[in-house]
Amino acid sequence: MPKTKTNSGAKKRFALTGSGKIKRKHAFKSHILTKKTKKQKRNLTHFTTVAKADVKNIKKLLCIS
Repeated sequence: MPKTKTNSGAKKRFALTGSGKIKRKHAFKSHILTKKTKKQKRNLTHFTTVAKADVKNIKKLLCIS
């Protein structure tokens, strides 16, 4: 059976934490930042974990069993 390829887009967007959770960045931080408050932009800077409903699909894209 051939090896499965990791999805390149997912590889760039997600990372694994030490405990095995999947880390992601927040959206809405790339452009049109003038109308967003400082607080909003600051809070979007931090990483967060992927929602429980999406974990299975992302693990499939990253070829993680």
